[in-house]
Amino acid sequence: MKRIVSDKAPAALGPYVQAVDTGSTVYCSGQLGLDPATGVLPDGVVAQTHQSLKNLQAVLTLDNVVKTTVFVQDLGDFGTVNEIYAQYFHEYPARSCVQIAALPKNALVEIECIAARG
Repeated sequence: MKRIVSDKAPAALGPYVQAVDTGSTVYCSGQLGLDPATGVLPDGVVAQTHQSLKNLQAVLTLDNVVKTTVFVQDLGDFGTVNEIYAQYFHEYPARSCVQIAALPKNALVEIECIAARG
């Protein structure tokens, strides 16, 4: 098992790593829309969704993603998040999207994924 840490994505906010590679599967921790250079969340769900997906791309290639989980603070943002999400995947993976009470740093969106190796 190999732990994956990318300096192009925000550092973990707690006792975890950005991803774990088991050899056949990569499990990626949830990525907030934090700017990796400043650690600051941009304003709004549009900017945070784009940055969350860019942060995932900094950890692994999205081409091999088989499952994502999208956490949103407001399910009313579902359509907006979907439009942005669709721009990042050539083949859509399986997905769940759930509204939650709160995210770290009061973020509006967090996305995690599971990817197959090659």
